[in-house]
Amino acid sequence: MRVLIPVLVISGLIPAAYGAEGTLTPTYNRDIAPILQQNCQGCHRPGEAGPMSLLTYQQVRPYAAAIKEAVALRKMPPWFADPHYGRFSNDRSLPQAEIDTIVSWVKAGAPEGDPSDAPKPKEFVDGWNIGKPDLVLEMPGTFSVPATGTIEYQYVLIPLNFTEDTWVQMAEVRPGDRTVVHHVIAWIRPPGSKWMEGIKPAVAFVPPNKPEEDKKHDADFLVGYAPGMPPGILPDGRAKLIKAGSDIIFEMHYTTNGKPAVDRSKIGLRLAKAPVTERVVTMAALNRDFDIPPGAPDYRVDSDFEFGADTKIVNLMPHMHLRGKDFEYTAHYPTGETQTLLKVPNYSFSWQLVYYPASDIVIPKGTDLHCTAHFDNSANNPANPDPSKEVKWGEQSWDEMMIGFFDVAIPKDMDPSKLYVEKKKKTETAAASKKQAL
Repeated sequence: MRVLIPVLVISGLIPAAYGAEGTLTPTYNRDIAPILQQNCQGCHRPGEAGPMSLLTYQQVRPYAAAIKEAVALRKMPPWFADPHYGRFSNDRSLPQAEIDTIVSWVKAGAPEGDPSDAPKPKEFVDGWNIGKPDLVLEMPGTFSVPATGTIEYQYVLIPLNFTEDTWVQMAEVRPGDRTVVHHVIAWIRPPGSKWMEGIKPAVAFVPPNKPEEDKKHDADFLVGYAPGMPPGILPDGRAKLIKAGSDIIFEMHYTTNGKPAVDRSKIGLRLAKAPVTERVVTMAALNRDFDIPPGAPDYRVDSDFEFGADTKIVNLMPHMHLRGKDFEYTAHYPTGETQTLLKVPNYSFSWQLVYYPASDIVIPKGTDLHCTAHFDNSANNPANPDPSKEVKWGEQSWDEMMIGFFDVAIPKDMDPSKLYVEKKKKTETAAASKKQAL
Protein backbone atom coordinates (compact mmCIF):
# COMPACT_ATOMS: atom_id res chain seq x y z
CA MET A 1 0.00 0.00 0.00
CA ARG A 2 2.93 2.33 0.62
CA VAL A 3 3.63 2.05 -3.08
CA LEU A 4 0.04 2.48 -4.16
CA ILE A 5 -0.88 5.53 -2.07
CA PRO A 6 1.45 7.98 -3.90
CA VAL A 7 0.25 6.59 -7.20
CA LEU A 8 -3.37 7.19 -6.22
CA VAL A 9 -2.56 10.69 -5.05
CA ILE A 10 -0.89 11.47 -8.32
CA SER A 11 -3.70 9.88 -10.27
CA GLY A 12 -6.08 12.20 -8.50
CA LEU A 13 -4.40 15.06 -10.35
CA ILE A 14 -4.82 13.41 -13.75
CA PRO A 15 -8.41 14.48 -14.51
CA ALA A 16 -7.21 18.08 -14.80
CA ALA A 17 -4.97 17.10 -17.70
CA TYR A 18 -6.81 14.16 -19.20
CA GLY A 19 -10.17 13.73 -20.87
CA ALA A 20 -13.02 11.54 -19.75
CA GLU A 21 -11.59 8.43 -21.42
CA GLY A 22 -8.09 8.90 -20.06
CA THR A 23 -6.74 10.70 -23.12
CA LEU A 24 -4.85 13.96 -22.87
CA THR A 25 -7.00 17.06 -23.05
CA PRO A 26 -5.97 18.87 -26.25
CA THR A 27 -4.19 22.20 -25.90
CA TYR A 28 -3.68 24.91 -28.45
CA ASN A 29 0.11 24.78 -28.48
CA ARG A 30 0.48 21.02 -28.67
CA ASP A 31 -2.55 19.92 -30.70
CA ILE A 32 -4.45 22.76 -32.38
CA ALA A 33 -1.68 25.01 -33.72
CA PRO A 34 -0.26 22.27 -36.02
CA ILE A 35 -3.73 21.67 -37.51
CA LEU A 36 -4.27 25.38 -38.13
CA GLN A 37 -0.80 25.77 -39.65
CA GLN A 38 -1.38 22.96 -42.09
CA ASN A 39 -4.97 23.70 -43.05
CA CYS A 40 -6.06 27.24 -42.16
CA GLN A 41 -3.28 29.81 -41.95
CA GLY A 42 -2.73 29.94 -45.70
CA CYS A 43 -6.00 31.91 -45.92
CA HIS A 44 -6.43 33.12 -42.33
CA ARG A 45 -3.59 35.62 -42.08
CA PRO A 46 -3.20 39.31 -42.87
CA GLY A 47 -3.73 40.17 -46.53
CA GLU A 48 -5.38 36.85 -47.42
CA ALA A 49 -8.96 35.75 -48.06
CA GLY A 50 -9.82 34.61 -44.53
CA PRO A 51 -11.88 37.15 -42.56
CA MET A 52 -9.76 36.76 -39.42
CA SER A 53 -6.14 35.91 -38.64
CA LEU A 54 -5.46 32.57 -36.95
CA LEU A 55 -1.71 32.78 -36.41
CA THR A 56 -1.58 32.95 -32.60
CA TYR A 57 -3.54 31.69 -29.61
CA GLN A 58 -4.64 35.25 -28.82
CA GLN A 59 -6.11 35.54 -32.31
CA VAL A 60 -7.70 32.08 -32.31
CA ARG A 61 -9.25 32.01 -28.82
CA PRO A 62 -12.17 34.43 -29.51
CA TYR A 63 -13.24 32.28 -32.48
CA ALA A 64 -12.89 28.88 -30.79
CA ALA A 65 -16.63 28.12 -30.74
CA ALA A 66 -17.06 29.24 -34.36
CA ILE A 67 -14.10 27.11 -35.45
CA LYS A 68 -15.59 24.09 -33.67
CA GLU A 69 -18.90 24.51 -35.47
CA ALA A 70 -17.29 25.11 -38.87
CA VAL A 71 -15.10 22.00 -38.75
CA ALA A 72 -17.79 19.79 -37.19
CA LEU A 73 -20.16 20.69 -40.04
CA ARG A 74 -17.28 20.37 -42.55
CA LYS A 75 -17.80 23.93 -43.77
CA MET A 76 -14.12 24.60 -43.16
CA PRO A 77 -11.64 24.08 -44.59
CA PRO A 78 -13.65 24.42 -47.82
CA TRP A 79 -13.60 21.18 -49.81
CA PHE A 80 -16.53 19.98 -51.89
CA ALA A 81 -15.39 16.88 -53.77
CA ASP A 82 -17.40 13.71 -53.19
CA PRO A 83 -14.85 11.31 -51.62
CA HIS A 84 -16.33 8.36 -53.52
CA TYR A 85 -14.90 9.64 -56.82
CA GLY A 86 -11.20 10.20 -57.31
CA ARG A 87 -8.38 11.12 -54.97
CA PHE A 88 -6.88 14.61 -54.93
CA SER A 89 -3.46 15.77 -53.84
CA ASN A 90 -4.81 19.08 -52.49
CA ASP A 91 -7.69 17.55 -50.51
CA ARG A 92 -8.40 20.13 -47.79
CA SER A 93 -10.88 18.06 -45.81
CA LEU A 94 -9.89 17.38 -42.22
CA PRO A 95 -9.57 13.77 -41.00
CA GLN A 96 -12.22 12.90 -38.44
CA ALA A 97 -9.52 12.55 -35.77
CA GLU A 98 -8.49 16.20 -36.22
CA ILE A 99 -12.12 17.35 -36.14
CA ASP A 100 -12.59 15.41 -32.90
CA THR A 101 -9.43 17.02 -31.45
CA ILE A 102 -10.72 20.53 -32.19
CA VAL A 103 -14.15 19.72 -30.76
CA SER A 104 -12.61 18.26 -27.59
CA TRP A 105 -10.33 21.27 -27.20
CA VAL A 106 -13.21 23.74 -27.37
CA LYS A 107 -15.35 21.65 -24.99
CA ALA A 108 -12.45 21.68 -22.52
CA GLY A 109 -12.41 25.49 -22.53
CA ALA A 110 -9.86 25.96 -25.34
CA PRO A 111 -6.74 25.81 -23.09
CA GLU A 112 -3.53 27.34 -24.38
CA GLY A 113 -1.19 24.76 -22.91
CA ASP A 114 2.57 24.84 -22.46
CA PRO A 115 4.28 27.37 -24.79
CA SER A 116 7.19 24.96 -25.17
CA ASP A 117 4.83 22.56 -27.00
CA ALA A 118 4.08 25.08 -29.72
CA PRO A 119 5.40 24.34 -33.21
CA LYS A 120 7.73 26.77 -34.90
CA PRO A 121 5.63 29.48 -36.61
CA LYS A 122 5.09 28.80 -40.27
CA GLU A 123 6.97 31.19 -42.51
CA PHE A 124 5.11 33.00 -45.26
CA VAL A 125 6.46 35.33 -47.91
CA ASP A 126 4.59 38.56 -47.23
CA GLY A 127 2.01 39.09 -49.95
CA TRP A 128 2.70 35.91 -51.93
CA ASN A 129 1.88 32.21 -51.67
CA ILE A 130 4.33 31.23 -54.44
CA GLY A 131 7.38 32.66 -52.68
CA LYS A 132 9.27 35.67 -53.98
CA PRO A 133 8.31 36.24 -57.64
CA ASP A 134 10.90 36.63 -60.39
CA LEU A 135 8.61 39.13 -62.09
CA VAL A 136 5.63 41.19 -60.93
CA LEU A 137 3.13 42.54 -63.46
CA GLU A 138 0.90 45.26 -62.02
CA MET A 139 -1.92 47.30 -63.49
CA PRO A 140 -0.32 50.54 -64.75
CA GLY A 141 -2.82 52.64 -62.81
CA THR A 142 -5.69 52.33 -60.38
CA PHE A 143 -9.29 51.63 -61.29
CA SER A 144 -12.01 53.41 -59.35
CA VAL A 145 -14.98 51.23 -58.48
CA PRO A 146 -18.16 53.20 -57.75
CA ALA A 147 -20.37 52.45 -54.76
CA THR A 148 -23.25 51.17 -56.91
CA GLY A 149 -24.06 50.14 -60.45
CA THR A 150 -23.02 47.50 -62.94
CA ILE A 151 -19.46 47.48 -64.25
CA GLU A 152 -18.66 45.85 -67.58
CA TYR A 153 -15.58 43.65 -67.70
CA GLN A 154 -12.49 45.83 -67.86
CA TYR A 155 -9.44 44.77 -69.88
CA VAL A 156 -5.94 46.08 -69.11
CA LEU A 157 -2.97 45.57 -71.43
CA ILE A 158 0.42 44.77 -69.87
CA PRO A 159 3.17 44.86 -72.54
CA LEU A 160 5.94 42.33 -71.88
CA ASN A 161 8.54 42.89 -74.60
CA PHE A 162 9.86 39.35 -74.15
CA THR A 163 12.35 38.63 -76.93
CA GLU A 164 12.41 34.89 -76.30
CA ASP A 165 9.97 32.20 -75.20
CA THR A 166 9.49 32.19 -71.44
CA TRP A 167 8.30 29.29 -69.28
CA VAL A 168 6.28 30.11 -66.15
CA GLN A 169 6.18 27.47 -63.42
CA MET A 170 4.25 29.44 -60.80
CA ALA A 171 1.83 32.36 -61.05
CA GLU A 172 -0.37 34.13 -58.54
CA VAL A 173 -2.92 36.93 -58.78
CA ARG A 174 -3.02 39.46 -55.93
CA PRO A 175 -6.20 41.56 -56.02
CA GLY A 176 -5.75 45.15 -54.95
CA ASP A 177 -9.12 45.17 -53.14
CA ARG A 178 -10.77 41.79 -52.58
CA THR A 179 -14.05 43.42 -51.57
CA VAL A 180 -14.77 44.52 -55.14
CA VAL A 181 -12.68 42.16 -57.28
CA HIS A 182 -14.87 39.24 -58.27
CA HIS A 183 -12.34 37.66 -60.57
CA VAL A 184 -9.14 38.32 -62.49
CA ILE A 185 -7.84 36.33 -65.45
CA ALA A 186 -4.42 37.00 -66.90
CA TRP A 187 -4.56 36.07 -70.59
CA ILE A 188 -1.51 35.51 -72.77
CA ARG A 189 -2.15 37.24 -76.10
CA PRO A 190 0.28 35.90 -78.71
CA PRO A 191 1.88 38.11 -81.35
CA GLY A 192 -0.39 38.76 -84.31
CA SER A 193 -3.60 38.08 -82.40
CA LYS A 194 -6.69 40.00 -83.53
CA TRP A 195 -8.24 39.83 -80.06
CA MET A 196 -8.64 43.22 -78.36
CA GLU A 197 -7.04 45.09 -81.27
CA GLY A 198 -8.22 48.46 -79.93
CA ILE A 199 -6.71 48.08 -76.48
CA LYS A 200 -3.94 50.45 -75.37
CA PRO A 201 -1.47 50.19 -72.47
CA ALA A 202 -2.39 51.82 -69.15
CA VAL A 203 -6.03 52.40 -70.15
CA ALA A 204 -8.88 50.18 -68.94
CA PHE A 205 -10.69 48.97 -72.06
CA VAL A 206 -14.25 47.80 -72.68
CA PRO A 207 -14.71 46.07 -76.06
CA PRO A 208 -17.20 47.97 -78.21
CA ASN A 209 -18.90 44.74 -79.30
CA LYS A 210 -19.26 41.17 -78.06
CA PRO A 211 -17.79 39.48 -81.17
CA GLU A 212 -14.42 40.06 -79.48
CA GLU A 213 -15.04 36.72 -77.78
CA ASP A 214 -14.87 34.99 -81.15
CA LYS A 215 -11.31 36.27 -81.63
CA LYS A 216 -10.15 35.03 -78.23
CA HIS A 217 -9.43 31.49 -79.41
CA ASP A 218 -5.67 32.05 -79.66
CA ALA A 219 -5.31 33.57 -76.16
CA ASP A 220 -3.98 31.29 -73.42
CA PHE A 221 -5.10 31.28 -69.80
CA LEU A 222 -2.04 32.06 -67.65
CA VAL A 223 -3.51 32.35 -64.14
CA GLY A 224 -6.74 33.43 -62.52
CA TYR A 225 -8.21 34.62 -59.26
CA ALA A 226 -11.66 33.98 -57.78
CA PRO A 227 -12.60 33.47 -54.13
CA GLY A 228 -10.97 30.26 -52.91
CA MET A 229 -8.90 29.72 -56.05
CA PRO A 230 -5.27 28.77 -55.30
CA PRO A 231 -2.24 30.13 -57.16
CA GLY A 232 -1.00 28.18 -60.16
CA ILE A 233 1.91 26.04 -58.96
CA LEU A 234 3.38 23.39 -61.24
CA PRO A 235 6.01 20.73 -60.46
CA ASP A 236 9.48 20.78 -61.96
CA GLY A 237 9.41 19.87 -65.64
CA ARG A 238 6.02 21.49 -66.29
CA ALA A 239 5.25 25.12 -67.10
CA LYS A 240 3.03 27.48 -69.06
CA LEU A 241 4.47 29.11 -72.16
CA ILE A 242 4.60 32.82 -72.90
CA LYS A 243 5.80 33.06 -76.49
CA ALA A 244 8.24 35.78 -77.50
CA GLY A 245 6.38 38.92 -78.54
CA SER A 246 3.29 38.11 -76.44
CA ASP A 247 1.64 40.48 -74.01
CA ILE A 248 -0.65 39.99 -71.03
CA ILE A 249 -4.24 41.18 -70.84
CA PHE A 250 -5.90 41.38 -67.44
CA GLU A 251 -9.60 40.57 -67.52
CA MET A 252 -11.08 42.39 -64.52
CA HIS A 253 -14.54 41.67 -63.15
CA TYR A 254 -15.58 44.20 -60.49
CA THR A 255 -18.74 44.15 -58.40
CA THR A 256 -20.00 47.09 -56.38
CA ASN A 257 -20.80 46.71 -52.67
CA GLY A 258 -22.21 50.05 -51.56
CA LYS A 259 -18.84 51.68 -50.92
CA PRO A 260 -16.48 53.31 -53.43
CA ALA A 261 -13.17 51.50 -53.79
CA VAL A 262 -9.89 51.67 -55.67
CA ASP A 263 -8.15 48.63 -57.14
CA ARG A 264 -4.72 47.99 -58.56
CA SER A 265 -4.28 44.25 -58.97
CA LYS A 266 -1.07 42.46 -59.91
CA ILE A 267 0.32 39.00 -60.68
CA GLY A 268 3.60 37.45 -59.64
CA LEU A 269 5.49 34.99 -61.84
CA ARG A 270 8.18 32.48 -60.98
CA LEU A 271 9.99 31.21 -64.02
CA ALA A 272 10.97 27.59 -64.56
CA LYS A 273 14.53 26.84 -63.47
CA ALA A 274 14.54 23.10 -64.28
CA PRO A 275 14.31 21.90 -67.90
CA VAL A 276 10.73 21.94 -69.15
CA THR A 277 9.46 18.75 -70.78
CA GLU A 278 5.70 19.36 -70.70
CA ARG A 279 3.57 22.39 -71.44
CA VAL A 280 0.44 22.93 -69.35
CA VAL A 281 -2.58 24.37 -71.17
CA THR A 282 -5.94 25.41 -69.71
CA MET A 283 -8.99 24.21 -71.64
CA ALA A 284 -12.74 24.08 -71.06
CA ALA A 285 -15.92 22.15 -71.74
CA LEU A 286 -18.59 24.84 -71.67
CA ASN A 287 -22.18 25.49 -72.67
CA ARG A 288 -23.45 29.01 -73.40
CA ASP A 289 -26.82 27.91 -74.77
CA PHE A 290 -29.24 27.48 -71.88
CA ASP A 291 -32.35 29.14 -70.42
CA ILE A 292 -33.00 28.39 -66.76
CA PRO A 293 -36.73 28.82 -66.12
CA PRO A 294 -37.96 30.97 -63.22
CA GLY A 295 -38.21 28.99 -59.99
CA ALA A 296 -36.51 25.86 -61.40
CA PRO A 297 -34.91 24.04 -58.45
CA ASP A 298 -32.78 21.50 -60.33
CA TYR A 299 -32.17 22.63 -63.92
CA ARG A 300 -29.64 20.50 -65.83
CA VAL A 301 -27.03 21.80 -68.28
CA ASP A 302 -24.46 19.60 -70.07
CA SER A 303 -21.24 20.27 -71.97
CA ASP A 304 -18.67 18.13 -73.79
CA PHE A 305 -15.09 18.24 -74.98
CA GLU A 306 -13.79 15.58 -77.37
CA PHE A 307 -10.03 15.05 -77.38
CA GLY A 308 -8.29 14.97 -80.72
CA ALA A 309 -5.03 13.62 -79.28
CA ASP A 310 -3.69 11.67 -76.31
CA THR A 311 -3.06 13.82 -73.25
CA LYS A 312 -3.12 13.96 -69.44
CA ILE A 313 -5.52 15.95 -67.26
CA VAL A 314 -3.71 17.53 -64.31
CA ASN A 315 -6.53 19.50 -62.65
CA LEU A 316 -10.25 20.27 -62.80
CA MET A 317 -12.13 23.47 -61.94
CA PRO A 318 -15.92 23.72 -62.21
CA HIS A 319 -17.30 27.23 -62.64
CA MET A 320 -20.86 28.49 -62.17
CA HIS A 321 -22.43 31.53 -60.52
CA LEU A 322 -24.89 32.08 -57.68
CA ARG A 323 -27.42 29.50 -58.83
CA GLY A 324 -24.81 26.77 -59.23
CA LYS A 325 -25.86 23.65 -57.35
CA ASP A 326 -23.63 20.73 -58.35
CA PHE A 327 -21.10 19.78 -61.02
CA GLU A 328 -19.70 16.51 -62.34
CA TYR A 329 -16.94 15.51 -64.80
CA THR A 330 -17.21 12.11 -66.51
CA ALA A 331 -14.76 10.66 -69.03
CA HIS A 332 -16.25 8.48 -71.77
CA TYR A 333 -13.33 6.52 -73.17
CA PRO A 334 -13.08 5.11 -76.74
CA THR A 335 -13.24 1.60 -75.22
CA GLY A 336 -16.80 2.29 -74.06
CA GLU A 337 -15.77 2.57 -70.42
CA THR A 338 -16.76 5.58 -68.31
CA GLN A 339 -15.11 7.12 -65.26
CA THR A 340 -16.35 9.85 -62.94
CA LEU A 341 -13.34 12.11 -62.48
CA LEU A 342 -14.87 14.61 -60.07
CA LYS A 343 -18.25 15.05 -58.42
CA VAL A 344 -19.06 18.25 -56.53
CA PRO A 345 -22.47 17.69 -54.90
CA ASN A 346 -22.56 21.10 -53.19
CA TYR A 347 -21.00 23.76 -55.39
CA SER A 348 -20.09 27.06 -53.71
CA PHE A 349 -19.76 30.30 -55.63
CA SER A 350 -17.89 31.70 -52.60
CA TRP A 351 -15.11 29.07 -52.84
CA GLN A 352 -14.20 28.24 -56.43
CA LEU A 353 -11.71 25.48 -55.90
CA VAL A 354 -9.28 23.75 -58.23
CA TYR A 355 -9.03 19.98 -57.80
CA TYR A 356 -5.67 18.29 -58.46
CA PRO A 357 -5.88 14.52 -59.01
CA ALA A 358 -3.39 12.54 -56.92
CA SER A 359 -1.99 11.26 -60.22
CA ASP A 360 -2.46 12.44 -63.79
CA ILE A 361 -5.60 11.22 -65.55
CA VAL A 362 -4.51 9.62 -68.82
CA ILE A 363 -6.84 10.64 -71.65
CA PRO A 364 -6.67 8.67 -74.92
CA LYS A 365 -7.52 10.31 -78.23
CA GLY A 366 -11.26 10.13 -78.88
CA THR A 367 -12.25 10.45 -75.21
CA ASP A 368 -15.31 12.60 -74.54
CA LEU A 369 -15.14 14.67 -71.36
CA HIS A 370 -18.75 15.18 -70.34
CA CYS A 371 -19.76 17.76 -67.73
CA THR A 372 -23.14 17.88 -66.03
CA ALA A 373 -24.29 20.78 -63.86
CA HIS A 374 -27.50 21.61 -62.04
CA PHE A 375 -28.77 25.06 -61.13
CA ASP A 376 -31.16 26.09 -58.36
CA ASN A 377 -33.18 29.08 -59.53
CA SER A 378 -35.79 28.66 -56.82
CA ALA A 379 -36.65 30.79 -53.79
CA ASN A 380 -35.09 28.07 -51.61
CA ASN A 381 -31.64 29.11 -52.82
CA PRO A 382 -30.58 31.88 -50.39
CA ALA A 383 -27.97 33.15 -52.86
CA ASN A 384 -30.46 33.49 -55.71
CA PRO A 385 -30.68 37.16 -56.82
CA ASP A 386 -34.15 36.78 -58.36
CA PRO A 387 -36.10 33.48 -58.49
CA SER A 388 -38.70 35.06 -60.79
CA LYS A 389 -36.17 35.67 -63.56
CA GLU A 390 -35.28 33.41 -66.49
CA VAL A 391 -31.50 33.07 -66.46
CA LYS A 392 -29.14 32.83 -69.42
CA TRP A 393 -25.39 32.86 -69.95
CA GLY A 394 -23.85 36.19 -68.99
CA GLU A 395 -20.81 37.86 -67.50
CA GLN A 396 -22.33 39.32 -64.34
CA SER A 397 -22.78 37.32 -61.14
CA TRP A 398 -26.58 37.49 -61.43
CA ASP A 399 -26.29 35.84 -64.84
CA GLU A 400 -24.99 32.27 -65.11
CA MET A 401 -22.11 30.34 -66.58
CA MET A 402 -21.46 26.65 -67.09
CA ILE A 403 -17.75 25.92 -67.58
CA GLY A 404 -15.77 22.82 -66.82
CA PHE A 405 -12.20 24.11 -66.83
CA PHE A 406 -9.34 21.61 -66.91
CA ASP A 407 -5.58 21.76 -67.38
CA VAL A 408 -3.72 19.29 -69.56
CA ALA A 409 -0.04 18.45 -69.84
CA ILE A 410 1.31 17.96 -73.38
CA PRO A 411 4.83 17.58 -74.81
CA LYS A 412 6.47 21.01 -74.76
CA ASP A 413 6.72 21.23 -78.56
CA MET A 414 3.20 19.98 -79.31
CA ASP A 415 0.70 22.37 -80.89
CA PRO A 416 -2.28 22.59 -78.45
CA SER A 417 -4.66 22.88 -81.41
CA LYS A 418 -4.14 19.15 -82.01
CA LEU A 419 -6.19 18.51 -78.88
CA TYR A 420 -9.28 19.78 -80.69
CA VAL A 421 -11.30 17.64 -83.07
CA GLU A 422 -11.79 19.38 -86.39
CA LYS A 423 -15.41 20.53 -86.71
CA LYS A 424 -15.84 19.05 -90.16
CA LYS A 425 -14.41 15.70 -89.10
CA LYS A 426 -16.49 15.71 -85.93
CA THR A 427 -19.66 16.45 -87.92
CA GLU A 428 -18.92 13.63 -90.37
CA THR A 429 -18.28 11.23 -87.49
CA ALA A 430 -21.55 12.18 -85.85
CA ALA A 431 -23.42 11.75 -89.13
CA ALA A 432 -21.86 8.31 -89.65
CA SER A 433 -22.84 7.23 -86.16
CA LYS A 434 -26.41 8.40 -86.72
CA LYS A 435 -26.59 6.54 -90.07
CA GLN A 436 -25.26 3.39 -88.44
CA ALA A 437 -27.85 3.69 -85.68
CA LEU A 438 -30.62 3.94 -88.27
